[in-house]
This record gives sequence, structure tokens and C-alpha cells, in this order.
Amino acid sequence: MVTTVPSALTRVLDGVDLTVGVARRAALRPGDRLPLPAGAATLVYIAEGTVHGHPPLNTGCRLDVDRVSTLIEVDDRPADTALTVGDAFLTLGRTAFALEADEQADLVVFDLEFSDAARTLVAGMPDPITVTAFDALEPAAAALAGSMGPTDPPGSPARQGDPLICRMMAKTVLLSVIRAWASNGCAPEGWPSASPDPFLDRVVAAIHEQPGREWTVESLATVGAMSRSAFAERFRHAIGRSPADYVTEVRIDVAKGMLSAGRSVSETSRELGYASDEGFSRAFRRRTGLTPSAWRASRAAVPV
Repeated sequence: MVTTVPSALTRVLDGVDLTVGVARRAALRPGDRLPLPAGAATLVYIAEGTVHGHPPLNTGCRLDVDRVSTLIEVDDRPADTALTVGDAFLTLGRTAFALEADEQADLVVFDLEFSDAARTLVAGMPDPITVTAFDALEPAAAALAGSMGPTDPPGSPARQGDPLICRMMAKTVLLSVIRAWASNGCAPEGWPSASPDPFLDRVVAAIHEQPGREWTVESLATVGAMSRSAFAERFRHAIGRSPADYVTEVRIDVAKGMLSAGRSVSETSRELGYASDEGFSRAFRRRTGLTPSAWRASRAAVPV
């Protein structure tokens, strides 16, 4: 385990984005369980009570914070311990979990969906991540987390009905957990590089900086100072997809942000290098299952 270089961590936090960040409250009675299914990223903040995990929370990375001294210890093989008020728990969905209440508990549950580009960054993180005394380490983010999720009666109906604001708030809490994890010695060697290859890192950075450029395998190989054949093989091995697929993922991720900000389909299509709106819409639909217009409408309908 190593401490992430601050400048590298800043770049990572800038690159982590959500397409969905829905906050909800889960009130558990003693013995009740909150299921956290595989395949879904979920962040949980313990607002009240105590819970323990099924299976036991003795895998992944645990960041233990002493509330009095604020001294921090990292444990990558923690014993089965309960989570209590002020703790935060992040699972990336690689396996199913359930949290069982030992006593009356109030949990703030963030259902997360990472952008395509952000998935590469979080892929190198352990699962799960536990930060005890998160409220002592990141008091502002913890206070924000504790205020989120629908209340009865609604405390702020206007805010709770705004999916954009809700997603931004969820992202703030998530980034605070990642920062706590990465800046205190919990990150694995080499993180947050997208690959262990600095030449490929240069290619990935170029794609993100200019997603609308007419990228070809040849031009990307030139950026990476490699032959076409060597580049394509190394890229697929390190990143897990072809260069063309990765370019499309980044473009669609950028398109989501542009559409959410109110940019038109035509404007987005042109800026991202598509020859026609129809070609952009086909690519967008293949990745998301929806047309750009339908996707934008669905984001507006996301509940808080």
C-alpha cells in the first residue's frame, strides 16, 4: 500500500463522474438486512445505529480513524467489525453484500452509476472500502451525507426533486471517501494510472483531452510511440478493450455531460467528431440503450 501523490489524486478526483447518484434512506430494525447486490456500486453512510456485514467485512481495505487523536491506521485484512454512526462503506459491486442491523439503524444509501471513463479509474480500487469515523476525517462531507435522502415529511421538496443537484451531492460524498482512502496509504502500488504503461497513459490522456478528434489506430499509436500492431495489442491487454471502443466510451461519457448541461444533440454530435446526428445517435444508443434525447429525458425523471 502507498500514499497517492497529491497531484495525481487531484487529477483522479477531477475525472470521477457519476451518471446516477440517487440517495435514499434505509431504516432497519434489529435483525433487518439491507441487500447490496453484485453488479451495483453502492455507498452507505451510517447515520444512526450499528450494522455488520454478510459476508463479514474482513476483505478489501479498512481505514481506521481514532476520533480523539485523528490518527489513522490502514488495515487491508480487517477482522469482522461492525460499522457504527459516522462510518462509511463503499462497495463497487464485485460481490454481493448485506448489512444487518444490530440495533435500530438509519442508513443513507447512495446508488451509484459511474461514467464510462471513471470505471477505468475505480477498477484498481479494492472492494469494499470501509472508513471508520468518516465524520471525524471528513466532517463536511459526513454532514452532507447525513442530510441526504427523502425524509418524512420532506425537508426540502425542491432539492429532493432535482436529480442534477442530488448527483452532485452524492459525488461530493463519494469523492471524499475516495480521497480519504487514497491519501492515507490505502491505494495499491501504481494507482491511479489507467495502466502500468506510461506510453499508454499518454494515449489515454490524449483521448480524454481531445475526444472529438478523428482518432485512428495509427494516430493513437503515434502518440504512444509504437507500431500500429504493437499498440493495438498492448492497449487491449492493459485497458481491456480496443482503442476504438475506448474512444467511443469516452465520447459517449462526454456527450452525457453535454446533454445534461443543455447542449443540443446536433451541437454535441459535431463537437465530438461525428459526421452526422444519426451516426452519433446510433453510437449513443448502442452504449446506453437510449437515444440522446430519450437519455436526457430519463435523467430528468431520476428520483432523489
